[in-house]
Order: sequence, then C-alpha cells, then structure tokens
Amino acid sequence: MKPSLLRALGGAQTPVEPLEPPSARPTGWRLSERAHRLTLVAACALIGALVSGHAWAFAFAAGPVVWLLLAATPGSRPERVEGRTSVPVRRCFEGEPMRARIELSYVGAAGGLDPAVYPGPGVELIDLAQNGAVLDLEFTARRWGRWSLGTVDVDVYDRGGLARQTVRVELGECEIFPLPDDSSLTPIPTRLPNRLGEHTSRQHGQGLEFVGVRPYRWGDRQRRIHWAATTRRGSVQISEFAAEQATDAVVLLDAFGDVVGAHGGSTLDDSVRVAAGIARAYLRSHDRVGIVSLGGRLRWLSPGTGGQHLLRIVESVLEVRRDLGYQTPDLDRVPPPAQPNGALVYAVTPLADDRFVDALQDLALRGNPAVVVEIPVGEPRLDPDDPGAPLALRLWRLDGDALRFSLTERGLPVVTWEGEHSLDLALAPLLRRPVHGRTR
Repeated sequence: MKPSLLRALGGAQTPVEPLEPPSARPTGWRLSERAHRLTLVAACALIGALVSGHAWAFAFAAGPVVWLLLAATPGSRPERVEGRTSVPVRRCFEGEPMRARIELSYVGAAGGLDPAVYPGPGVELIDLAQNGAVLDLEFTARRWGRWSLGTVDVDVYDRGGLARQTVRVELGECEIFPLPDDSSLTPIPTRLPNRLGEHTSRQHGQGLEFVGVRPYRWGDRQRRIHWAATTRRGSVQISEFAAEQATDAVVLLDAFGDVVGAHGGSTLDDSVRVAAGIARAYLRSHDRVGIVSLGGRLRWLSPGTGGQHLLRIVESVLEVRRDLGYQTPDLDRVPPPAQPNGALVYAVTPLADDRFVDALQDLALRGNPAVVVEIPVGEPRLDPDDPGAPLALRLWRLDGDALRFSLTERGLPVVTWEGEHSLDLALAPLLRRPVHGRTR
C-alpha cells in the first residue's frame, strides 16, 4: 500500500516563506520628504495669499522657495555615488551570526544616509550600525539553505537634505548549513568490506575484542598464546579476536516535498538534520559516507571520509529548496560509485510521496542492507462536524501501518524519529544484530 491517503485527506504542505523582493530602484536624483514638505508649505502660502489678497502672505512662501533654490545650485549634491560590499564569512550553521559591511564612496559632500535593508528569506537582521559612510550589518542565520543575504537601498542626500539618490547594494549569496542531529550510534550491516576500521565484525582478525581460543598453528605469534587455556588443555592455545573493519553508509534523502510534521515543524528540515547527523556519526568512526537526494533533480555524492566530506555532503543538499520541478525517481540511474555494493543505506523520508515509496521498493530488490528512518507527518485536518471523519482518520492510520509492515517484510526495517529525542533512541534497536539485506 502507498500513502496516497495523505493527499486525499488534505495533508498540509509547508511552503518556504520567501520575503517579497524590493521594488525597482529609482534612478537619478529626486526630491526628498523634506523638499515635499517645503513645497507643500510654499504652495499653501501662495494659495492663501491669492485667496485673501494680502501681500504680506507671500512672505511665508519666500523661505521655502529660497531653500529649494539653494539646494539646486551646482556642487550641492555628491557625484559618482557607489557602494562596495564585503562579507567576511558566507558560510555558517543555523543560529550563527553573519556580518556584512557596506562602504559608500562619492565625490563631494553628502547631507546624510538613510539605509533600507531587505534581508533574505533565510536570515534575520538583528543590528545596523552607521559610522559616516560605512554601514555595519549583523544577521542571524534562521533556516538552512543557499539564500540571498539580502539587498540594501541607501538613500544619499545632498547637503540641504532636499534631494536624494538611491544606491542599491546586493549582499550576495550565503550558505547556511543545517545543525546535524546529535547522534553517535553507528549500526553496521552483516557483511563489512575488507577495510580496517572501528566496527567489530564476525570475522576473526586483528582487533581488541576477545572471541575465543584455538589450537596453535605454525606461524602464530608467541604473545597471542592463551596461557590459562594452554595449561588447562595441555596443548598450546592461541587467543582469537574479532576483526575491526570499516563500513560504507549511504543516506537516501526524500526531497520530493515538504509537509507538516507531527509536531508542527517541517519534515524536510528534520530529514536534512537527521541525514547530517547520520553522516557525522559514521564519519567520526572513519567510515565512508555518501548521499543521494531524490526530488526535483537527482543529486548524489559518492562515499568519502574525513571532516571536509561532511561539508560536501551538506552542500550537496542545499539546492533542494530550489528544485521546483519533479520527475519520477529511478534508482537505476544512480551511478554505481554513489551506492557501493553492500553499503548500508539509510532512507530518510516522511513516507508521504508515492514516488519515493517506489524508490524504496527498487532499493529492496537491489539487495543492499537498508533502514528506513521515518519522519512522521501530522495527521490530516478533517471537519469535526463530518460524521465520517473518525473513519477516514482511522483508514489513514491503517494505511500507514500497512506501508510500514510491507517495507519490513521486504527487508527494510522502519524506525521512527519524532524530533523530540535524540536519534540514538530510534537507532538503538538496530544494534541488537547487524542489519541484513534482502535474501535472494
């Protein structure tokens, strides 16, 4: 069964909340608010003088008119106004600050500056300081993704403050990385590649975990003699240890949609944080980790190791929010380096899209050991006055249970992470025994 009832019962979508872009920038010099007020005062004085017939009323219009004429004299306005932007760091994690500086240059004297900041959808302006012709801005990263840092329109006034010119400065793009979920558990598949690592395997070899003794064979080292067993059995016995090997892990990310989670959050945000947490846990164990995101576009990164590889993994999914097109997933299109044979696959998904469920079925047929990490979605909104609402909700829940049972029967165990607790609590049952793939 497939989770088609989610859309049939009105599962809510959570679109990204992009801010409205600034309006088109006016070009050239134009009157300021002060000039408009002076013009209004002069016009009212002239109209009053004409209506009343008193000549002395023209004196009220003389002051504003003279001020306007003096502001129009040559040299009263700065020329060749330009803005230069400098952003020291364009990469950060959620919740970290980002700073930008705007330096204005012009020829002549200016009467003042009036900045208007339009921050990008993923950041929030928290401080704006002005020191002469230099503007210092401080933002806070609110939501992961590759966003525009924002736009700043700076109104430069002449010496009298009666005319202004707008200079638009683009702050450029920034990369906000999601905070990985705090996870340390690293379940392993039944068969590990023949590569030195930190996971205890079933094979005998060089390691630290004692598994038993065996009779001495020619070439065994003397330091591995188990003297207690040798004394008891009357023949030389050799200690045996479990081999410590590395594993390959691939995270399969469901990027087909973003629905409301069980706790009102975004399932896509939770999925990316879980994927980053799994990748970080395995990279800390010196394993190789890769990622494949299925959504508007097929994105993949072949397994690698090292601290820098975590940043490459996160960077590969930053464009997920910008994928507006959708296409049917096909695991046969994934290049072999992206999913090595025998690699442990983590499918992180809310199980809310039929196309990703089809991809999971194809994954089960390939035989790789796999685990489905479910990000639960919120229950659909139903009319409380509808007498059939309880039955529809029950059918929706039964459809989800049937889907989980079907995946488990296909060799894809399903664990649920609700976001309130650590991911280790969800992955702990997988430590009881190695994860098996589909038996052929």
